[in-house]
Amino acid sequence: MSEFPGWHGTTILAVRRGGEVVVAGDGQVSLGQTVIKGSARKVRRLSPGGYDVVAGFAGSTADAFTLLERLEAKLEATPGQLARASVELAKDWRTDKYLQKLEAMLIVTDGRDLFVITGVGDVLEPEHDAAAIGSGGNYALAAARGLMETDLSAEDVARRAMAIAADICVYTNGNLTVESIRA
Repeated sequence: MSEFPGWHGTTILAVRRGGEVVVAGDGQVSLGQTVIKGSARKVRRLSPGGYDVVAGFAGSTADAFTLLERLEAKLEATPGQLARASVELAKDWRTDKYLQKLEAMLIVTDGRDLFVITGVGDVLEPEHDAAAIGSGGNYALAAARGLMETDLSAEDVARRAMAIAADICVYTNGNLTVESIRA
C-alpha cells in the first residue's frame, strides 16, 4: 500500500460549436479526502512560433507540464500541424521509457482540430464536438452532449456542463479557467 493517498481531481471539458472551441477546467486538486488547492490553472494557451493552441490537462501537474513542453517542441518542428504534432507526442509517450511513467492526459485544440492525447498512444478526435478528461470528465461530457441540443454558445455549454460535473463529482469544483480559440 502506498504511503500517500492518491491525488484526485480535475475535470477538463472541450466544446466545439459555431467555429469556436472552448476548453474549461476546474481548479480543484485533492489529496485523498483533502482539498489541497481550489484555484489550480489546468487550461493553458500555448503559442509556439505564433501558432495558438489551447491545452487542458488532467493528472500529475509535473507530468502534464513535461508533456506540454514536448507538445510545444513538436509544434515548433511542425508549425500549424496539430494532428501531426499530437501523433508524434503520443508515439514518443508510448515508446520512451521515461515518458511512459508520466501520469496525465491532454485535450488540445487549435480551433480547427480537437484531440484527446493519452499515454497509451491514443490521439482521439471526439465524434460529438465535445471531449472531456479527468475524474469528473464523464459527468461533464454527458452534460455537454445534452446541452449541445440547445442554442447555447460553446462557452455557455462548457460552463453549464462544468457546473453539473462540479455538483456530482467531489473532486471537481466550480472555480473555472476557460480559454476559447477560433480556427
